[in-house]
Amino acid sequence: MDASTSGTPTIQYHNIPEQPIATIVATFQRLQRHCFGDSSPGEFPLSANPSIVLHVLTACNLDPHDLARLEATCSFFRQPAHFAPDHGLSLSELAALDMCQKRAIFKPMTEVERIDLKERCGGSWKLVLRFLLAGEACSRREKSQAIAGPGHSIAVTSNGAVFSFGSNSSGQLGHGTTEEEWRPRQIRSLQGIRIIQAAAGAGRTMLISDAGRVYALGKDSFGEAEYGAQGSKLVTSPQLVESLKDIFVVQAAIGNFFTAVLSREGRVYTFSWGNDSRLGHQTEPNDLEPHPLMGALADVQVVQIAAGYCYLLALACHPSGMSVYSVGCGLGGKLGHGVRTDEKYPRLIEQFQTLNLQPVVVAAGAWHAAVVGKDGRVCTWGWGRYGCLGHGNEDCESVPKVVEALSEIKAVHVATGDYTTFVVSEKGDVYSFGCGESSSLGHNTGGTDGQGNRHTNVLSPEIVTSLKQVKERVVQISLTNSIYWNAHTFALTESGKLYAFGAGDKGQLGVELAANQTERGNPERVDVDLN
Repeated sequence: MDASTSGTPTIQYHNIPEQPIATIVATFQRLQRHCFGDSSPGEFPLSANPSIVLHVLTACNLDPHDLARLEATCSFFRQPAHFAPDHGLSLSELAALDMCQKRAIFKPMTEVERIDLKERCGGSWKLVLRFLLAGEACSRREKSQAIAGPGHSIAVTSNGAVFSFGSNSSGQLGHGTTEEEWRPRQIRSLQGIRIIQAAAGAGRTMLISDAGRVYALGKDSFGEAEYGAQGSKLVTSPQLVESLKDIFVVQAAIGNFFTAVLSREGRVYTFSWGNDSRLGHQTEPNDLEPHPLMGALADVQVVQIAAGYCYLLALACHPSGMSVYSVGCGLGGKLGHGVRTDEKYPRLIEQFQTLNLQPVVVAAGAWHAAVVGKDGRVCTWGWGRYGCLGHGNEDCESVPKVVEALSEIKAVHVATGDYTTFVVSEKGDVYSFGCGESSSLGHNTGGTDGQGNRHTNVLSPEIVTSLKQVKERVVQISLTNSIYWNAHTFALTESGKLYAFGAGDKGQLGVELAANQTERGNPERVDVDLN
């Protein structure tokens, strides 16, 4: 839906032809000999035509913090702009509103919904923009992505087309059959629907459209396929989740025994595994209705959720900064509170304040978790078996601890699996550590037989040299997060190329394997273009 049909028109720029900013500035300089021209000192000549200023602010896609700095340092940007669509807003607020209107999840909102979101975010369009951008950055919303699920894989292109491949015993690939696919195959029944997010669990797939609709494939259940509530039928083609039709969903996370979804407004809802109030509400194990996750998250805007084995992490965006909440099973200290007890209601992880770290990306492995801070530091905590925390040992950590071995790099992305962790640096280099089974770490050096140390456990971060050979910046890593399946790993590059390595016995790598081969130690290009 176009923004103009939803109640709030996009800012209109009057009589400004498309031309470089330098040309506009040069033209203005020819008209005015110096900064104030013939005006009185203190007046700003562009105030007579704020559309030019708005054009500069929005065309440059300034960060919300930059817009706030403009208001803090120049009174011109704090005063009402007297400009459509809201004459009472400042230029910075108008610019933030215009950039919000370009976001896919903001466009369909009604005027009432937009005002409600603005109030929930703190009463400023700059804070709304910050909330929307934070959600896009940490989960690649509206961008290409690859999901390495338990035995099957999902790839989403930048224009919203979906490809699936691998195990299909429950119909989780969405092609109308239960036959395995060893090559990426587009889900044709979704043509005309733009998918912006995907989640994969054991025998189950969830896809989310830009209209906030959720489509489910595979097991007709919101619990883990091996255990918990079992579906009475298999869904082999994308099917709308009717119980979510009144919730605009932007992300889903599939854990063991439960599923969680995140709404456009930043609210978290969970299905199943609610008996004994394990997730803050009382339900039956086979309950198919979403329940809001209340407690500390009742009035907090969440931008990303991550699910592991019997626990959930929520990355929240406050006007004062970012924080992480956890709920569920505390085994191994994976909830990050300094103890190993369960939490039935979301609880703030306070250690990040002590570390002076602003979390921007969160990842939940089966038994351990990780966070990337705004300053590029990486923290891990939980069960440290096989060295998956990257601290050089196999000790457990019950509160987030900075990975000192990564202090020389600035991280931008982290992914976790079953005792495995990957970190992507700002330069596009990839580091991995933890369990080396299935060759999913990507380390394949040494040895005369080509096997080398690819199955060796790695206690401290090591650069994945095999990915350096692709000679392109990696922007996303995804790996299997399941204690029941051998892991495989995807590396997505800046240009949309997808590389796979690890377990491939069900076709989940999307590449053909040699006879009697069940895994690949070196990354191989998958025949699908995600851009």
